Amino acid sequence: MKVVILAGGLGTRLSEYTKLIPKPMVKIGGEPIIFRIIKLYKKYGFKEFYIALGYKGHVIRNFFKNKFKDIEINLIETGKNTMTGGRLKRLEKYLKNETFLMTYGDGISDLDINKLISFHKKNKSIMTLTAVRPPARFGTIKIKGDYIYYFKEKSSVDEGWINGGFFVIEPKIFKYIKNDSTYLEREPFEKLAKQKNIKAYKHKGFWQCMDTKRDKDLLDKLIKEKKIRI
Repeated sequence: MKVVILAGGLGTRLSEYTKLIPKPMVKIGGEPIIFRIIKLYKKYGFKEFYIALGYKGHVIRNFFKNKFKDIEINLIETGKNTMTGGRLKRLEKYLKNETFLMTYGDGISDLDINKLISFHKKNKSIMTLTAVRPPARFGTIKIKGDYIYYFKEKSSVDEGWINGGFFVIEPKIFKYIKNDSTYLEREPFEKLAKQKNIKAYKHKGFWQCMDTKRDKDLLDKLIKEKKIRI
């Protein structure tokens, strides 16, 4: 099964780093986050990758030049201003008529890819999305007058499920994508949801995106303290 990584966004909320390099090349624990993402899939035996390049794609291209000998890395230019759906659409000819895996180039997890695929095959939907609970940032208090009468430490269980960014997708998805300006997460997802063609695989283990410097610093800390091994 082929693996698609969308790696062309601007990463504006990480501008401290992305002025010079694309977001997927920002390092966590001394390695670019995209490198860690690939290692996750490689762990489960996946060896054919298609990386959709955009903003400063040449940096990613240079990094992967002669990087791996045991897996295939295909680097595809998909335009600087192309949206997520458009980037995927540009890869259609490489994916042919096959089920494929997809993720973004800015999040890591201890997700069991094989269990995700098994869930997808069992449910027979066009897309399976990995749902995660975002790490909670704040505890909860309740106040009556000036007195706090309830306090609860922060917990991800209190948060709703969100898109964790790890997918299994059928080739029928391309019928839902119009052009370069299509955001995959808008009209295509909304149509799939209305048609009951998108299923959620609930992952209760580790997951963390890298949208901001705060996220990057957290990931650096977790890796340094060996609280995650990804």
